Amino acid sequence: MSQFNTLARDGLWSNNPALVQMLGLCPLLAVTSSVVNALGLGLATLLVLVGSNVSVSLIRRHVANHLRLPAFVMIIAAFVTCADLLMQAYTFELHQILGIFIPLIVTNCAILGRADAFASKQPLLPSATDGLMMGLGFGGVLIVLGGLRELFGQGTLFANLDLLLGPVAERWQLTLFAKYDFLFLVLPPGAFFATGLLIALKNVIDARLEQRRRQQMTDKPRESRRVRVTGTIR
Repeated sequence: MSQFNTLARDGLWSNNPALVQMLGLCPLLAVTSSVVNALGLGLATLLVLVGSNVSVSLIRRHVANHLRLPAFVMIIAAFVTCADLLMQAYTFELHQILGIFIPLIVTNCAILGRADAFASKQPLLPSATDGLMMGLGFGGVLIVLGGLRELFGQGTLFANLDLLLGPVAERWQLTLFAKYDFLFLVLPPGAFFATGLLIALKNVIDARLEQRRRQQMTDKPRESRRVRVTGTIR
């Protein structure tokens, strides 16, 4: 159970692919202008991560070392194609908005890196868990970044969410600032700025947690030990 706790902590926080490994920054910065864009790309990336990790784990004993990377790329490309076709079929307008960034999931270093560094050496269940947690961690950063940019760039939240979730989400839009348009955060420079703020916030939280842990270790009372002495003391 401790292994799965470690995988969850690493994927969601300690080794987050976006905030720590700094992987997949191209789609992270390009399409996170709104929550719906971020959620769509995050779900596609999650599907590919879990599917590729599971597949790589299943074939890890049957692929020669010199064929590993080509085989992994082919597996990832197959799952990206599935995600691309599913989005074309069920969320066509969102697929048109995301454009080339869905096929570019194939080149996401976070996916190939997890396949090569983890799934190729681990059994099925840990590999699936690693893919799930890394995907959730990456998708979570996408959604937070998309929410920040949409809120402070356009004054809304959850706009056009029906493009992904259907008519049920048409009334989910929140308009917090009427007639509001802060263009800087909508453009790519705003994405760099917001990402830097998220990384800085994570570093501050980590530093505070480490400081608290050290303080607790310092304040912990030392146990007194009785030492039994036998024989004659001279």
